[in-house]
Amino acid sequence: MREIITLATDRREVLVDITEAVRAVVRRSGIRDGLVSIYAQGATAAIMIQENWDESVQTDVVDLLRKLIPRGVWLHDAQDGNGDAHLKSGLVGPSETIPLIDGEMGLSTWQNVFFCEFDGPRAERRVVVTVIEDR
Repeated sequence: MREIITLATDRREVLVDITEAVRAVVRRSGIRDGLVSIYAQGATAAIMIQENWDESVQTDVVDLLRKLIPRGVWLHDAQDGNGDAHLKSGLVGPSETIPLIDGEMGLSTWQNVFFCEFDGPRAERRVVVTVIEDR
């Protein structure tokens, strides 16, 4: 079963919690055991599993990536000024896979699924959620 989640972002770099949207897809699938694949479409976006309790963790992730991969110093910036966004999304990665156990994602208490925007704001971003049944 596959669905597309669409979302808008309001900043150039931000982690957006999409856990509840992914859970809704899992519920609609009716699948109890298997895998959930979450994939960000776009060369300047990513998916990350990270702590959900303290928002400072998401801020720290963005700040770390800004320090590791600064803006405005990459060859690709000559084309469209977002070389850093491509590198950040490549480093984090476009997808995550989560086990589906008894109809629930196998996340720990402190884990959520985040869409990582590195080249916003964007009116529309797409995340492909695929639920695969274990038979």
